[in-house]
Amino acid sequence: MSAAARDCWLQREGGQATLFVSGEWHLSRIAEIDAALAGVNLPASPLTIDGAALTRLDTAAALALLRRVAGAGASIGRLANFSNSHMRVIEAVLGRLEAIAGETRPRFHGALAVIGMHVLDFRDLMRGHLDFFGRTAAALGDIALRPSALRLKELASQFHHVCTEAIPVVVLVTFLIGVVLAYLFGLQAEKYGANIFVVDGVAIGTTRELSPIIVAVIVAGRSGAAFTAQLGTMVLTEEIDAIRTLGLSPMQVLVIPRLLALVVALPLLVFVGDVSSLAGAMTVANPLLDITPTTFIERVHSGLRLEHVIVGLTKAAVFAVFIAIIGCRMGMAVSRDSRAIGISTTSTVVQCIVSVILLDAFFAIVFQELGY
Repeated sequence: MSAAARDCWLQREGGQATLFVSGEWHLSRIAEIDAALAGVNLPASPLTIDGAALTRLDTAAALALLRRVAGAGASIGRLANFSNSHMRVIEAVLGRLEAIAGETRPRFHGALAVIGMHVLDFRDLMRGHLDFFGRTAAALGDIALRPSALRLKELASQFHHVCTEAIPVVVLVTFLIGVVLAYLFGLQAEKYGANIFVVDGVAIGTTRELSPIIVAVIVAGRSGAAFTAQLGTMVLTEEIDAIRTLGLSPMQVLVIPRLLALVVALPLLVFVGDVSSLAGAMTVANPLLDITPTTFIERVHSGLRLEHVIVGLTKAAVFAVFIAIIGCRMGMAVSRDSRAIGISTTSTVVQCIVSVILLDAFFAIVFQELGY
């Protein structure tokens, strides 16, 4: 008898076919077992499998047996003479195969269906942000009624992180923006002898538009992402659940200090950005446009109206509210796995930047209609 025949053989008696399996059926012999099964001409009819001579069986070998029977178009009519341990192995594999067969294959959706799903996801996202904004407003109302509930130490700590530590990068970026703007405007203004108007363009453009947007983008990528990562990690480690267990409100303990710190810090950072960008423009104005620092400062004083600075600072405060709400909400809403934290952090940065740009466009239209 060949090695393959020693592993399994088929016996027919009348209209009944019985497959006898014997020996050791385990993973290390899976190639030999599969070859033995391939050499048996299994009928496409109910099949009895006899395991009386089987001495060892694991799930890999059982899976090979059941798959070969199913592939031949046969069905298992009866399992005979298997020991209890071998029967449990076969039943476990059978149960898993039935579960896999019951799973539906993923459907491929058309373009219209994909657009619809994205619209529904966006609706759910906006609903979540609106709900979180409402709960934040309620927490602010509670603090207005009970100012002692405001955690000043946490507020000071968050202000240090979002404002003091962000000053170097804000100064560097806005200074370089001022240099680039003065250089580009100067190249064009020189042709018409309108060098002095470069000061007006840089001063108004940076204080009213560029500085608020650039600083808000920096803060969104720095502080907004940090809020999401911090709160998401606290969700993952169940620290927020612990805060609730202590009878404290996560909104008042975690969200409100971050929100207030950012609302105060962003206008201050925008003001620092205004000064830094003007300093950068003044640095290149003298060698490029023959505008001395004294002349530059006098022109800024006469050409830059206070309303332009106020518009930029007002927009910065609104930007701060949206960045804080999005950052905190995405952090509080993460699922309990580390991969979700990275996804939510990336989403926070994208949402914050898009929100800042849309809000700036909205403010441009509103202020234009109001004559500012």
